[in-house]
Parts: sequence; C-alpha cells; structure tokens
Amino acid sequence: MNHTGQEKAVNSLIAAEKAKKEGFFRKFIRFLTKLLLFIIETALLAALVLYAGMYVLAKGPSPAIRKIFVTSVRETSAIGFLADLYFTPEEIAEIEAVRETEEFAPTDTSLFIESSPENTVSGDGVPVTDEWGLVDEDGDGIIIEPVKGSGYAGYMMIVLDPSRVIVGSVPSSFGGRGFRVSEFVERFDAVAGTNAGGFLDPNGEGNGSTPDSTVVYEGEVYFSGFGCVDGIAAIDSDHILHVARRMTEQELIDNDIQYAVCYGPVLISNGVPADPESLRVSLNPRTAIGQRADKAMLLLVIDGRQASSMGASFQDEIEIMQRYGAVNAINLDGGSSSVMWFGGDYINKTASVIGIRPVPTSILVLKEGAAG
Repeated sequence: MNHTGQEKAVNSLIAAEKAKKEGFFRKFIRFLTKLLLFIIETALLAALVLYAGMYVLAKGPSPAIRKIFVTSVRETSAIGFLADLYFTPEEIAEIEAVRETEEFAPTDTSLFIESSPENTVSGDGVPVTDEWGLVDEDGDGIIIEPVKGSGYAGYMMIVLDPSRVIVGSVPSSFGGRGFRVSEFVERFDAVAGTNAGGFLDPNGEGNGSTPDSTVVYEGEVYFSGFGCVDGIAAIDSDHILHVARRMTEQELIDNDIQYAVCYGPVLISNGVPADPESLRVSLNPRTAIGQRADKAMLLLVIDGRQASSMGASFQDEIEIMQRYGAVNAINLDGGSSSVMWFGGDYINKTASVIGIRPVPTSILVLKEGAAG
C-alpha cells in the first residue's frame, strides 16, 4: 500500500472513531434529557398530589380537620405559608379564633410542699418509689417514662429534686449564636435537658441566637421590652414553678424569679386545667414543663410530623400532665425545636429535617448537689 492509501485508511479509522464517540455522546445527552424530564414530571406529579391532598384537608367537608390543618401549619415558621395557599387572611383569623381567657390567678405557692428526702434520691443507687408510684430504678433522682396516646409518642422526665432544674442560657451570646441542647448540657455540666423558650426564626431559618420574648437568667431580666404573648414559665428561689399569661418586670422581681422563659399557652394553673375552648386545636411536636405538689419537676417532649407520631394537641399535654400530678404546667417552644437529651444522647426523634436546631434557652437538669 502506497503512502496515499495508508493516509486514507488512517483518516477513515479516525473518522469512524469520531463518529462512534459523537454517537455515544448524543445517546448520553438523550439519556440525560429523558432522565431530567422524568425527574421533573415526577416532581410535578408529586407536588400536584401533595397539593390535592392538602386541598382535601383544607377545603374538605370536615371543619375539625380544616382547623387542625390550618392551626398546625401556622404554628410552624417554615411551612406556615401553606395555609395562605387555600385561605384568605380573614378566613385564617376566623379558623384560628379561640375564646379569650381571663388572666390566670397568681401561682399559689401554698399548694407546694417540700418532698421528704426519701422521695427524692437514695444517694446510693438504690431504687426509690415516689408518692405517685413511679420508681427511680437507679436512684439518680430522675425518672424517664415513655408516654403514648392517640397519634403521638414521647417522654416524660420526672426530676425529684426541683433545685436541679434551671434555665440554661448564655446571655453574652444573644444575637450572636444559639446552642444545641447537647451543647448547653455540656457547657453547664448538666445531665439532661430540653429546649425552652421561643426565638426569632424568620422563614424557619433563624440561628437560634435571639429570644423573641422575656428571659430571666440567674435573677437578671433580659428582653423585658419583648414581653410574653401566650405564657411564661418562671422558677423562683424556692424552686416553685410559676405559670401565667405574662409577668411584668416588677412582678418577676417581687416573686424573686431566678429563671424564666416565655411561650405558652398555660396548660394548668393552680391545679385547674385551661379552658379547652381557649386552646388552638393543632397537632405538632411539643415540649412542656410542669410541677407536682411535692415540687418534683415534670419535663415533657412529644414527637411529631412522623408516621409513628403525628404530634400532640395542647389538650393532650394537659391530660398527660394531669396524669403525672401537675399542679402547674405550661407549653414551651415546640415543632422542630422539641428535643430531650439524657444519658449522653437525644432520646426522642426530632422533627427537624436539618438536624438538631440551636436555641437561645434550654431547661437543664444539673448533677446531684450541683445546685447547692
């Protein structure tokens, strides 16, 4: 074969290889295009199904389901807009309307008695049975009870010595950064904790650094100008939990309040449960704090937005707190912030899709004897 023939053969091979590569590339592009179209179509179909499903909930024949849908999503900063897809502001206001309650009477401290030492902690790891028949198996002064009901599951923590329960916060960090509950536990050398008060959370993207209402930490009042909207949980120097719709700065001082956070609503006041007609009907993850007559503190966390636990209503919280003997109880911040930390880990399932959220305040349980 002469030189010209060889050159033609080489060029032919190169052209064939190039055509093969271009053919593969075209097939690959077609495959990617079809895959992208499939993903888009699937996403649109899923969105349509979701929208239709929510439409049935929102516009269906059941007023009760409509109310639960609107109030539940409206309690969540990240998805509150969903109610706006189906209702006008006036319709939402009408659906959310509840009976206005009178101000709760000030906490009656005479309802609380000092628990006898044998009903708080054995100190030697020996099981202790408290006055409600609950057993502190390891004698550490903390009892963890699973709670379950229609559509919800969670945990009740009973802390037998109320002096161990404080509000954990780092005022110097306000406006800068928030802390996960586990970080609060580590920072305060505590043994357990939950989330506590509300915080500024625009579009569900807040960093948990700034409370949205009054906070009291070690007797100092912060953000008093913000006040409280639905309720305040306040612990005095005698370790009594006060609950109220709101307390002025002077009332906080007069009652010698050492720790406080706001959220609400008040669930039980001086042994009397809140009027059901005054409570929104919604299902969400919940956190609450209460206190028994023997001063034992009750910390409740309910999971939500999950197949195994849709969430609890405020009425559910009342019934749980009454079951455990609460004289006073109040709902705290919930939703994706609701967590309970104990024994080196979170024991509940958070509803947050981005992991444990930072918060500005927490309810902490100190080690035995740490409170002096």
